[in-house]
Amino acid sequence: MSTATATPSRAAEISSLHTDILESHILTRLDGQTLASAGCVSATLHSLTERNDHLWSDVCHSTWPSTAAGDLITGIISTFSDDDSNGPREFFSQSFPLPSPDPTDAFPPPRNVPRHRPSSISSPPSGLISAVDVYYRNKLIFTKTEETETVTGWFRCSPFRIDLLDPKDTVPTQIPHPNGEDTCTALIDDMTLSWILIDPISKRAVNLSSHKPVSVQRHWLSGEVQVRFASILAGGDGKQSSEATALVKCGIMVNCGGSEGGEMQMREVSLEVEDMDGKHLNGRDSLVILQRTMEGKRGNGVEREKEARNRHKRFEEMKRERGERKLRIEATLDTLSVAFGLSIFAGLFFIFC
Repeated sequence: MSTATATPSRAAEISSLHTDILESHILTRLDGQTLASAGCVSATLHSLTERNDHLWSDVCHSTWPSTAAGDLITGIISTFSDDDSNGPREFFSQSFPLPSPDPTDAFPPPRNVPRHRPSSISSPPSGLISAVDVYYRNKLIFTKTEETETVTGWFRCSPFRIDLLDPKDTVPTQIPHPNGEDTCTALIDDMTLSWILIDPISKRAVNLSSHKPVSVQRHWLSGEVQVRFASILAGGDGKQSSEATALVKCGIMVNCGGSEGGEMQMREVSLEVEDMDGKHLNGRDSLVILQRTMEGKRGNGVEREKEARNRHKRFEEMKRERGERKLRIEATLDTLSVAFGLSIFAGLFFIFC
């Protein structure tokens, strides 16, 4: 039997099951990606998955435990669509895939949203909510939600940074502290992180993490392990023709130190935005970029870790090339300045001597 004729037959067999069996015993076992794909199989599955608030809420909570941290964030997620049964699904569709670094791509407005709601907000958000979850070998080791006010002059003029831990706070883990660079590389496959940034006013969200680390380094002296996650975003005003000046890196740092028992302790979980020159952007400029990223296009979620690492690698290569080019230009200018100064000195010498 050909695939073309087998697929409708299988869809008919699935749809023949009672809806209670489908909803309670089959769909509840699926992750978000599979659940979204199942909704495309038949009209019955589409109706069961499209507007099932409880089903998608469970998916969001199991994927990101931080989204179940309290009534505030669960209430915000429920309002991501004017249709009360569609909010969690809309939240998942925005938060799961990587954001696109292409500033010309636009993310479609949420379904069932009235036409009078603007697709973008003219003024920056007055506050942001971070929902962060860190896993080690599929076991949750850290989860937190954090509210950040963005209206103060101090925030807008200072370097943009969100810290989830106070300087004296530590989070114990069961991760063995690596004793060398070779053992650090295992964390690249064993640790995952999700950092969802939520604008509660515009009902937008974006996951700023590469899911898996883009690099892991161990400080040779202190022994602290720095695990870095990142997303490459469209920078500037989003209209530059040069790719080098149109990209920024949203970097997430997880800094871990050792304990007396030999396990690692998380001492820092932070987020910053830097440009191609390594300069950390201030709050005002970062808000513009993050707001445009929330309005931007998303990927399809397939091979997102590989795609994120490729983008980060390309960004670092461009950053290095840009730095080398600037050094060459500065060296040339220094040489010309010295030559110009010598020529003036020689001219004055001949005139007065």
